[in-house]
Amino acid sequence: MIARVLCILLMQFVPLAALSGEMSDEQTVEKTVEKTVEQFGYEVLGRKAQSRENFVQGLEIHDGRLYLSSGRYGHSHLSQYDFDTGQLLARRNLHPSIFAEGVTRFKENLYQLTWRERLVLVYRFDGMVPLRTFQIPGQGWGITHNGEELIYSDGSHRLHYMDPASGAITRSVAVTEDGEALPYLNELEWVENRVWANIWGDSRIVIIDPDSGQVTGNIDLSGLLPDSERQEGTDVLNGIARDPDNGAIWVTGKRWPWLYQIELLPR
Repeated sequence: MIARVLCILLMQFVPLAALSGEMSDEQTVEKTVEKTVEQFGYEVLGRKAQSRENFVQGLEIHDGRLYLSSGRYGHSHLSQYDFDTGQLLARRNLHPSIFAEGVTRFKENLYQLTWRERLVLVYRFDGMVPLRTFQIPGQGWGITHNGEELIYSDGSHRLHYMDPASGAITRSVAVTEDGEALPYLNELEWVENRVWANIWGDSRIVIIDPDSGQVTGNIDLSGLLPDSERQEGTDVLNGIARDPDNGAIWVTGKRWPWLYQIELLPR
């Protein structure tokens, strides 16, 4: 009899959803939020001319200077431009056997990825003086940082977190969109505590939660470069830079004639 009474009392405190195997309203809302990807369009606020020779793989803006990593075997380089005028100030041409990829500034150094060579090239930021190299286990595509760690992509659906001093990978995060793995993560940029990533071969940028890897936003940049501006050799959208002086976002593509300043428009 006592056992029967205890069972009845316990049943009073068990949620009905738990007995039926269904989620509560709160759980349902939480799951829906997790799957929601905010959609954005864009408005062009300005543009700056750039050389069509630049096969853009990485962009950085600091102290009124634009740092650009350009790829292709036999043509790869790291260049510094005056951001206002577009004047070339310095260039480091890479060995013909190296295909340059993304670039980022972390503290007093610049870190430039290579594609298949599995190397990270480290420069002193002041003067772009080569300092050292270290290896990564696979390909290099895009790179940024969160203020403590370097974050790079390898063309897969993963972001790798790396110690800037040793080059050791400390963790990797799988990137998903609506629960599905999202591959071809390319150029990266850290924007307001999120990772922005170009998707290779696509006219969009995704916004990624750096801890969970979940895509929280999708930026559709279709039509950014008009068809009238496309020539033979004009390639895909690639290149994201946030100007730390004013928060402006600039994007471009491989062999594009323009850098575009954009503002997001919620849809």
